[in-house]
Amino acid sequence: MSDVLDVAVIGGGQAGLACAYFLRRSGLRFAILDGEPRAGGAWLHAWDSLRLFSPAQWSSLPGWPMQATEDGYPTRDAVIDYLSRYEERYGLTVERPVEVEGVARDDGRFTLATNRGLRQARAVISATGTWRHPFRPAYPDQHLFQGRQIHSAQYRTPADFAGQRILVVGGGNSGAQILAELSLVADVTWVTPTPPSFLADDVDGRVLFERATERWRAAQEGRSIDVPTGGFGDIVMVPPVKEARAREVLHAVAPFARFVDDGVVWRDGSRSHVDAVIWCTGFRPALSHLTPLNMVQDDGRVRTNGTRSVDEPMLWLVGYGDWTGSASATLIGVMRTARTTVVEIADALA
Repeated sequence: MSDVLDVAVIGGGQAGLACAYFLRRSGLRFAILDGEPRAGGAWLHAWDSLRLFSPAQWSSLPGWPMQATEDGYPTRDAVIDYLSRYEERYGLTVERPVEVEGVARDDGRFTLATNRGLRQARAVISATGTWRHPFRPAYPDQHLFQGRQIHSAQYRTPADFAGQRILVVGGGNSGAQILAELSLVADVTWVTPTPPSFLADDVDGRVLFERATERWRAAQEGRSIDVPTGGFGDIVMVPPVKEARAREVLHAVAPFARFVDDGVVWRDGSRSHVDAVIWCTGFRPALSHLTPLNMVQDDGRVRTNGTRSVDEPMLWLVGYGDWTGSASATLIGVMRTARTTVVEIADALA
């Protein structure tokens, strides 16, 4: 049993580190297995100019605030640096790069098949997030299109598309931010299924987190609350998006009907030549490592009670979105679910 961990944490991004913060104080023997080559999690793969839509103090993991920036909204590189220093500050040893290829349950423990051999644990926290499972909607005749298609997960810099005709598809924050910078160097059309909805200039991630917290409290108390104007999401007016608004480029059109080899056909029958399509259409949970457990549902999720799996009670899932805890896919929001998860694990193993 000396070779069996109490807890294996799969994923060394923000959710895994938040769990590790509480695990290190629990006395449990744990390891963090991360598939990335260095600290930073999914932020390593974000586009170069990405800005958070929460101020630094509202983008922090438990125990240590992120350093404030001049305009208040940290960049991608600032987040990566923060996560790296967070590991160092709390002495969190992350084994990387370790790819967990499958998790199986046998004889009262889990066996994790990795590219570095087998590991065993009494409990598992899956904290792999969504970046490795980007979602692209299906469009008629999509296979005919000869131009470039990438997901926002692969987008890096507008220089790669300078002078081209681009479709940015998707009405969330990633679509708005990528449109904003691409429109400076390319001919961009923004395609959204419904008209984009912009939050007021003074509403940012801090306000959204407060709204999500109130929703969580209401759910715990069995009551409902009114959804405020702007809902619980929509597009935050970070500086690049405000600048694009000033240039009057924040305009979207309804989806096209189908692809052709050199572009798209719109619903009125007109055609547009397109060099590239950037899909800003979100992600699904990256849970392929749980396939051997036969519990991933058709919607890509696992049935949970809070963060604890219903079908495998020694498995917890942290940081995948509201179905594993309100605002749990955000830096600050994952703290609450990480803390309760570790408390549950300690009780279960005791």
